[in-house]
Amino acid sequence: MENSVLIHDEISEKIIDITARLTAESGAHTVTVKKILSELGTTNRVFYNRFRNIDEVLRIVYANAVVNMRQCFKSDYDSRDEFFDYCMDVAVNVFISTYDIKMQFRRYTFEHDSLTENNRAWWSGEMLKVCEYARGKGLIKQDVDLETLSYSIWCFCRGYNTDAVSRGLSKDDALKYFRFAFGYFLEGIKN
Repeated sequence: MENSVLIHDEISEKIIDITARLTAESGAHTVTVKKILSELGTTNRVFYNRFRNIDEVLRIVYANAVVNMRQCFKSDYDSRDEFFDYCMDVAVNVFISTYDIKMQFRRYTFEHDSLTENNRAWWSGEMLKVCEYARGKGLIKQDVDLETLSYSIWCFCRGYNTDAVSRGLSKDDALKYFRFAFGYFLEGIKN
């Protein structure tokens, strides 16, 4: 929970949960204090004693979603085949979860670039660790600049997601195209 919450209690958590559900149902841009209070069955004062505005709650919901997306990143591979399967599995799982979140927050996400920058830095750092492992095991080409590679993977995944969301592709179609292209991306770095 962010420090900006004025009162952190069971009611604040209910407000966050209701906001997350409403966001999942119809998008962050449709969530209002009035809708939350209607679901909660309470007054403005209850909300404003805990949060300054709706944006504060949406930031928490979005930050929680980012934390959940990051849980896709694990280090469970022992062999060359397992490593590249792992890379595809992580990329697909992140693509699926970010597709849903971006659909829910498509207007919100682009208005809050500081969250995007923090997320980019985290993902690029985690991907750099995986790339370093792969280089150390001789799984990827030795002449690949690992920082450029980790940033490129971020851009590749983000770009695919952004395009799929902005064009309104179904998740199945978006995933089909993503798997195809990311498979070729991985082939290009294999040693």
